[in-house]
Amino acid sequence: MPDLIHNLEAVQQRIAMAAHVAGRDTRSVHLLAVSKTFPAEDVRAAYAAGQRAFGENYVQEALTKIETLADLRATLEWHFIGPLQSNKTRPVAEQFDWVHSVDRLKIAQRLSEQRPDNLPPLNVCLQVNISGEASKSGVSIPEAVEVAQAIAALPKLNLRGLMAIPEPAGGIDEQRVPHRHLRELFERLCNDGLELDTLSMGMSSDLEAAVLEGATIVRVGTAIFGARDYSN
Repeated sequence: MPDLIHNLEAVQQRIAMAAHVAGRDTRSVHLLAVSKTFPAEDVRAAYAAGQRAFGENYVQEALTKIETLADLRATLEWHFIGPLQSNKTRPVAEQFDWVHSVDRLKIAQRLSEQRPDNLPPLNVCLQVNISGEASKSGVSIPEAVEVAQAIAALPKLNLRGLMAIPEPAGGIDEQRVPHRHLRELFERLCNDGLELDTLSMGMSSDLEAAVLEGATIVRVGTAIFGARDYSN
């Protein structure tokens, strides 16, 4: 799959260039390849090219891929990044390494209760509705401190940081604003005593802005796998 490999290299180059401009080590920014709606064969091809972390939005689709790619499980990281309903938390707690989309305390509590004892703590990020959009999931900025403290106290979870999906913006200066707000909230939580290391922000269209504002994970799908077909 030459196009996929070329796209993956191009995205890595974009990350490296943005990190250079920001005066950051490229290795401080991790690429999460968002493989939702794409087949397991594409994940396998990206894996063969060196990609190790993959993001999924839909529980059932993801579970099928995890089973299909079971031979890679020891070195492949599965990240759940989509909206998570209470009745779908168990398979996510059992099968994933990360959950970026913890948007309320109840979800975190269920993940904590349902994480198997034989697995390491589940890495989680608190999703923040950084742009205040009514259609977006996530806690508000004022709520975030209290919710983050509560999540950090739960067993079998490891609160790593914050995630956001800002509303689309035009130029890079406009794109940087919500990412900056998330970073400032992250710094506030760290100053309050939480040991966080992850800012999950930035996608295909705004990863440069996110890296300039401190992203440690960028979630990139379209720029790697191509345009999505949601007709199925």
